[in-house]
Amino acid sequence: MGDVVRKLHVVPNDGGGAGRVRRANLAQILKAAEQVFAETGFTGATMAEIADKADLPKANLHYYFGTKEELYRAVLDNILVIWQNTVSSILPEADPAQAIADYVRSKMEVARTRPYASKVFANEIIRGAGLIEGFLSNDLKNQVEEKSAILERWMAEGRMARLDPKNLFFMIWAMTQHYADFDAQIRLVLGKRQLSRKDFSHFTEEVVRAVLRIAGLEPPED
Repeated sequence: MGDVVRKLHVVPNDGGGAGRVRRANLAQILKAAEQVFAETGFTGATMAEIADKADLPKANLHYYFGTKEELYRAVLDNILVIWQNTVSSILPEADPAQAIADYVRSKMEVARTRPYASKVFANEIIRGAGLIEGFLSNDLKNQVEEKSAILERWMAEGRMARLDPKNLFFMIWAMTQHYADFDAQIRLVLGKRQLSRKDFSHFTEEVVRAVLRIAGLEPPED
């Protein structure tokens, strides 16, 4: 899925005016589609509603994406690329506490800045993950295996507590994505109309400390 979708919406940076307009239109469409798919689900969303949200003629959507499913796949593809990039801090030569803290902060920043993207992903999982099954069972699985091997090496070297590394990833996903997927619950419990950047900063540091405690690590020095 990924390679096909990227061909649909990634445009070479040729510096030309037409290329800039195309990239701007695609970004506008994908941003609007994220929100509509998050709020109404794939079945409830319409190309007309997405065009209206993007403030573009419906014909523009069909120029870039022939069908609603193509657009939905493109939205999912963008989300998956973003989430794959958040784990880049976990490298063999890194300090475990700093690497894990940076990973959690990256995940929380995505939850803050791309909440609709997270909701689209969550809805797709709930629907059975039919369109991303290949990604989950191949790309994501391989990435988790690779990063888990790094954590296992750190454990063997006595640099962090012994635990199931894959389960640690599952816990981090649950803790960080919660702030996007269930933001309404958080806001209502806290009596807030909207979560501020300050709220997210507080939540982020709390989650970082909790994850590091689970891993038997002290917070890295600033």
